[in-house]
Amino acid sequence: MKITAKQIEGTRQLFYAGGKWREPASGEYLASFDPATGASWYEQAACGRDDIDAAVAAARSALGDPAWRTMTQADRGRLLFRLADLVTAHAAELAELECRDIGKLLKETSALAVMMAETLRYWGGMADKIQGETIPLNKPDMLSFTRREPIGVVAAIVPWNSPLYVLGDSLAPALAIGNALIVKPSEHAAASALALAELVEEAGYPAGVYNVVTGLGNVAGEPLTRHVGVDKIVFTGGSATGRRVAAAAASHLVSCNLELGGKSPNVIFADANLDRAESGIVAGIFAASGQSCVAGSRIFVQEGVYDEVLDRLVAAAREIRVGHPVKPDTQLGPIALKEQLEKVERYIKIGRHEGARLLAGGQRPEGHATRAGWYFEPTVFADVDNAMRIAQEEIFGPVASVIKFSSEAELIRLANATPFGLAAGIWTSDIDKALRFAERIDAGTVWINTYRSLAPTTPFGGFKQSGYGKLRGLEAIREFTRTKSVIVDYSGQSQDPFVPRT
Repeated sequence: MKITAKQIEGTRQLFYAGGKWREPASGEYLASFDPATGASWYEQAACGRDDIDAAVAAARSALGDPAWRTMTQADRGRLLFRLADLVTAHAAELAELECRDIGKLLKETSALAVMMAETLRYWGGMADKIQGETIPLNKPDMLSFTRREPIGVVAAIVPWNSPLYVLGDSLAPALAIGNALIVKPSEHAAASALALAELVEEAGYPAGVYNVVTGLGNVAGEPLTRHVGVDKIVFTGGSATGRRVAAAAASHLVSCNLELGGKSPNVIFADANLDRAESGIVAGIFAASGQSCVAGSRIFVQEGVYDEVLDRLVAAAREIRVGHPVKPDTQLGPIALKEQLEKVERYIKIGRHEGARLLAGGQRPEGHATRAGWYFEPTVFADVDNAMRIAQEEIFGPVASVIKFSSEAELIRLANATPFGLAAGIWTSDIDKALRFAERIDAGTVWINTYRSLAPTTPFGGFKQSGYGKLRGLEAIREFTRTKSVIVDYSGQSQDPFVPRT
């Protein structure tokens, strides 16, 4: 079983379809880079249309395989529990893979591996509780009920920032319900999805239920989203790509879930506990080097405490320890991609040009320990106008934009003045104010006196250009099933063939 970083380093990784490891039809491979060093550390198969066809054929074959098609829901649940146990047993190896692939702190990737196992257990317990309904009709001798059935082949396109955890949000409900899954990980972070194939196989899933195709988005991802053998698409990533995925899904009339970008407000009122608020805003924007779709990148501070909060945030940013992600004392690791680092640098120039005050960071750190990798200092812009590009466009890096507000009404107006609506946070001791904010803010998730608190039981998904559809929680059942209505006439009487029975 090749699931450790040491085993994968320096190798060529095949793609996985129908329970077999396969060479790409092109014979070509792509280099994957370690953000902490900037060096290539393994290669992945550069899949193309022929490989996508093979993966879809394998998934469709699995749907018809009696070993999967007729498996009881209880047994599907048991498989998920077994997979959760395997993920838990190998959490350290999976965490190291993700740390090497994306530069996220090892202590965070370790926590995310455990959280993925929790997601698998949640859906393991849910598997035999997915049920239809009995619906009353206006005839005493007729019965109507619904069945929740698998949609079919689900294509999950996974981002590079938290690949394993995000994959769990699709994999767990899809397999709990009886679908077959094709995973297309980011070309920048494929190691964990490939390693998981080994664990899925060991757990006892039939061949073709779980498949992984790797490669570039326009070469492997686009043919997957347009394939007529795919019945459902789940995409997590940028808004521009999300629009293309939605268009591809519409081209063959299948549903899709889109979890896209964000520019989330993290709000501090004057009556907040500032110690808690400081911790929350630091976690909201600097955790994961700001590479989170829910990053609290717009920090709104009420005028009465604006200066104090700004001083606290600047001091905290300057004290954050930037370094190699495996070191236990590191608090901020590298940016995952070289091109993403360059994007962050462009936004620093934009912010300064727009007139925001740069009070902390704004450059690559100096020092031997971070010289080779793609590191960037935690950055704070003050006196930001909400109309500035740094306050409207997703940067996806450790860049905080601090905005002053006076009244609750002004805050709601400014916080909602963005194309995104993924998440929001509020820090206040006034529960009435907090609940008014939760009601009026355009965001799919609202945190009160906390931030980045996630659970498999709570629905997650955005509004506006942050996408549509819900993952996690009971609402995800609707996303991975199709509802069939069944109507039974048990009167024993023949009906008039020319008159509908209503």
